[in-house]
Amino acid sequence: MQSILHELLSVKFFILYSLIIATVIVHYRGRVRYKFFRQVSDHSTFMAPINVPMYALSAVENKPYISTANFPQLNLLKTNWQTIRDEAIQLEQAELIKGSDTLNDVGFNSFFRRGWKRFYLKWYGDFHPSAMQHCPQTVEFLKNTPNIKAAMFAVLPAGSQLMPHRDPYAGSLRYHLGLITPNSEMCNIVVDGQPYAWKDGDDVMFDETYIHHAHNDTDKDRLILFCDVERPVKTIFGRAWNSFFGWFIIASAASPNMGTDKTGNINKIFRYVYSIRLVGKRLKAFNRTLYYAVKYALMLLILWALFLRHFI
Repeated sequence: MQSILHELLSVKFFILYSLIIATVIVHYRGRVRYKFFRQVSDHSTFMAPINVPMYALSAVENKPYISTANFPQLNLLKTNWQTIRDEAIQLEQAELIKGSDTLNDVGFNSFFRRGWKRFYLKWYGDFHPSAMQHCPQTVEFLKNTPNIKAAMFAVLPAGSQLMPHRDPYAGSLRYHLGLITPNSEMCNIVVDGQPYAWKDGDDVMFDETYIHHAHNDTDKDRLILFCDVERPVKTIFGRAWNSFFGWFIIASAASPNMGTDKTGNINKIFRYVYSIRLVGKRLKAFNRTLYYAVKYALMLLILWALFLRHFI
């Protein structure tokens, strides 16, 4: 019995040490970093042991911006950007590019309150039926563009911004193709401190697990094609791990445009989990000091329960 307990503790502490080491790597990976307590509670900490192998096995440079020359298949999208734009315009005129009507988009829920809008084309699996119905030419281009795991039209409204954040999973890289933009330096994304201004017909690829934020300080909305492109990784293990995690976890965050589209399992339970978040928001509005005291006390309690209770 003692030997079994010792082995369990060894596994637990291996996990704990791996988490700490991976978090340090993620934290110091870029020039822009979170403050200590933000990093401790951020999802990038809990994803660090999964993401660090993706960085180590990456077949493209680990930099904030990655040359699109590494992905010549994307030229099909760039060459046909005006056709894609025209279908996006029809969607926008029909008011189909919008925020989620309900709590069924865990991945981008925090963006909606700032006016950000989207229309999904695909999400780590099949194309949305609504996308095949309303923008068949764009869907056809995407079908002939290998390694695109997710795609959507995304609008950043005039005068809005997205706050600094990291996206959770390093198994993909983010691709933006400008469709209707202000064509202004005042409408840009900043990845690890390096700005890029969207332009009509221009494209850019970046690593979304670096801290990044976006601003549209103009009087014109920005509309882009937004894609997740599978990160090229070395070794059979790396490719299998990336495919498995994308299929098993990320695909579960599928969110519908309309009733005919699939809702992933994570989003099915999100509305219930979010009720706990609402309690936290009310507590934070009431007393910020108390909110953070409770938040970090709960984190320490979880740490104690998982790793330390056998020694106290």
